[in-house]
Amino acid sequence: MSPVSTAGESLPGGLILVVEDDPLILEFLCEILQEEGFVVQPQASADAASDYLEGHYDEVRLLLTDITMPGKLNGADLANQFGDRWPDKPIMIMSGFETPETSGVRHQVSFIKKPWALGQLLDCVQSALASRPL
Repeated sequence: MSPVSTAGESLPGGLILVVEDDPLILEFLCEILQEEGFVVQPQASADAASDYLEGHYDEVRLLLTDITMPGKLNGADLANQFGDRWPDKPIMIMSGFETPETSGVRHQVSFIKKPWALGQLLDCVQSALASRPL
């Protein structure tokens, strides 16, 4: 799957890698972000996102991931891998069950608890991006 953009303003310096195993939530997140002008790359698992990053890490500006996911890696593992390899790039985590601390995330992240309101989500994305400017 290739990055998806709208005619709006794209994210300077890269895209948002959106990782969520629930297909409806993944689609909704991507639509919201695209409507705001962001370029997004959806991935349905942390394993798939990790594979994607091997060839496209330089394109990714922000990792936005859920914590609880099936597969070898969960979102906390992905966040740690991402933060270890690319410490200058921001990470945003969402979860309805865990927090970054309880799930073992070792890096500074922006966190939003599910269920979130649209404004909260967009504010958190902007805050995460502002935390590590280009």
